[in-house]
Amino acid sequence: MLEEVRITGLGVIDDAVLEPSPGLTVVTGETGAGKTMVVTGLGLLFGGRGDPARVRPGADRATVEGRLRIDPGGHVAKQVDEAGGELDDDGRALVISRSVSAEGRSRAHAGGRAVPVSLLTYLADELVAIHGQADQQQLLKPARQRAALDRYAGAELSGVLADYQRAYQRHREVRGELTELTDRARERAQQADDLRSGLVEIDRLEPAQGEDEDLLAEQERLAHADALHTAATAAHEALVGDPSAGSDDGADAATLLTGATRALDGVSDHDAALAGLAARLAEAAYVIADVAAELASYAQSVEADPARLAAVQERRAELGRLIRAFGSRGDGAGDLAAVLAWSKEAAGRLAELDGDDDRLSALAAEEAALAAQADGLAVQLTELRKKAAERFAGAVSAELAALAMPHARLTVAITAASELGPYGRDEVEIRLAAHPGAPALPLHKGASGGELSRVMLAIEVVFAGADPVPTFVFDEVDAGVGGKAAVEVGRRLARLARLAQVVVVTHLPQVAAFADTHLVVAKSDDGSVTRSGVTRLDQGGRVRELSRMLAGLEDSEFGQAHAEELLGLAAAQRAELAKP
Repeated sequence: MLEEVRITGLGVIDDAVLEPSPGLTVVTGETGAGKTMVVTGLGLLFGGRGDPARVRPGADRATVEGRLRIDPGGHVAKQVDEAGGELDDDGRALVISRSVSAEGRSRAHAGGRAVPVSLLTYLADELVAIHGQADQQQLLKPARQRAALDRYAGAELSGVLADYQRAYQRHREVRGELTELTDRARERAQQADDLRSGLVEIDRLEPAQGEDEDLLAEQERLAHADALHTAATAAHEALVGDPSAGSDDGADAATLLTGATRALDGVSDHDAALAGLAARLAEAAYVIADVAAELASYAQSVEADPARLAAVQERRAELGRLIRAFGSRGDGAGDLAAVLAWSKEAAGRLAELDGDDDRLSALAAEEAALAAQADGLAVQLTELRKKAAERFAGAVSAELAALAMPHARLTVAITAASELGPYGRDEVEIRLAAHPGAPALPLHKGASGGELSRVMLAIEVVFAGADPVPTFVFDEVDAGVGGKAAVEVGRRLARLARLAQVVVVTHLPQVAAFADTHLVVAKSDDGSVTRSGVTRLDQGGRVRELSRMLAGLEDSEFGQAHAEELLGLAAAQRAELAKP
């Protein structure tokens, strides 16, 4: 809901502030006083085209700033937060602004943050519906017409629509998955063949964990068997000598250690330190003997085996092919552990691919069932919309008759789209035949500017809350009407104002009499509208302004009497509207 609007440098408005109230706010004033600039300013504020020709001569730019009361948990608050803006009053107030320079440069702000002008246009869908000859008219958009008709249709359609959207969304998901599986059938078949071939090769060789490392070690031993045997034998002889040589020269380590031990045996009892050294020599002799025994055993075990070496090399070559094919880690290196890991993953993936045929069959069956379900629900939606459209068209046509358009006929065209969409198969368009024999045309083509405002008023009154915007703005809604029809326009604006904030620019006293708040716009002596030129009228001021509108003379006794009569009549009708 609009709380305050400040307009500067726009047309005849120098700097003016308007404070619309809840309910019905009317704006009146002399011809050329700038009251229509109020609607122009609101259109600019909510993303309308920025015309530099509207910038007041001598001003650098035209600026409109608005303060609105919004739902802190609603969609608008979320969009402003995502744009980086901040809300006031614990998240309940939003300040937006729009400016257009004399050179045509346009800027927009929301919640203190610069934003694209398109964001203001987007927010307008949730905040305001402006009906004027040159302004945005949200209900002219087909999507808004369909949404409003759905809400007008009531709970039954709402329930069917919820069921339809669940089925439609699930159908899209299943169809997408089915399409993906079908499109990739050849790729999946090739992948399965490759996996199966790799697993067969791995199963044939039956590699064991760590086998590649063990084979490498065995190959090293077999390839150097002679050298290993010679080294072990030489080391053994160095430790304990060669018995077959028959030599007893005492050159081996064991003999030397024995001699050293004997040299200390006779005197070790006389000195503890020397006894300790003797013990260590004895221990060394044991170690030498143990190592010598192992070297002898090792030397006997190592022998050249060309056949085994060839077998090991062949096995390593086979495992190497596996590693290159399936065990690469991406850096050119690999090992058998990576091959075994690939084998495990490949087996799982192959099981998935082999199960795709069953999955395809199940998805195809589910897709067909969901398509039938969505199609059936779409048929129900069409039937419910047509019933609602018939009621709605009749109600609006009756309203138009009371608004001095007795021959106008409104219809709602519901046509089938080529395929299902998020809201069914229906394309909804409200059409108007302005007089007998005229073709039914879309609203913006079937009515003149003044007629269109009355048509939009009739539509909004019939929807009566189905359109969720909190604020409605009307300009030229009373163009071309007077007398009883003018009273009917005022009464319908007051009825709509029971459900939302309504701001209307009018030149008819019959309409102004229904206002909850009456603002008058007046020029100063220099021809501009300033802050002091926008006045909220009290009861006496309203009588004088309505007298001016009736007779052209605000001090006319006859005009004031007529004005008081109008105000009394409007007050009585407003009281009737307020009754439950």
